[in-house]
Amino acid sequence: MKRLVPIIVVASLLAACENKPRTHEWAWEERFAEAIKDLSRARTEEERFCYLGQAEKEALNVGKKEAALGFAKEQAKLMPKYKDNWNYGNAVQDVNIVFGRIALAEGRVKEAGEFLLKAGDTPGSPQLKSFGPNMMLARELLERGERDVVVAYFEKCSRFWTMRGGKLKEWTRQVHSGEIPDFGANLVY
Repeated sequence: MKRLVPIIVVASLLAACENKPRTHEWAWEERFAEAIKDLSRARTEEERFCYLGQAEKEALNVGKKEAALGFAKEQAKLMPKYKDNWNYGNAVQDVNIVFGRIALAEGRVKEAGEFLLKAGDTPGSPQLKSFGPNMMLARELLERGERDVVVAYFEKCSRFWTMRGGKLKEWTRQVHSGEIPDFGANLVY
């Protein structure tokens, strides 16, 4: 029986993993619901400032463009007040990624690229330094053939993404080769 327990545990873990979404199959609706739930729990303006970024990104991921735009505008309005907040760098990134994705969806490609570069002007944050930035807008621009602006964004990201920034070199090489990198989890941060 003692030998069966580890086998049963491993089998259970494998079965559980089998049902988990893969990178390209994220459960956007669930993530959006969780982001809205977190946002509703904010008791102060500063807490709300911290939760808005996830809400705006997830709203856009489920096709709620107006909600995403509203959350992004609200966070952008609060940004000057919270420049010393640990989440400020995330806010710079999130607001500009959302504004850029909306611009791109509306056919304003050049403006979308400008927002991508503004996202790269973030001072960084604990999360950005460790896990790196969201690459959804970069991927969408690459799908439209906008390589130069994406490479310029990678260069900006190398200033704050210190832990795993090696990905940027590989991604840059791939973009120069005409490929679209597999950004993995950087599509959902």
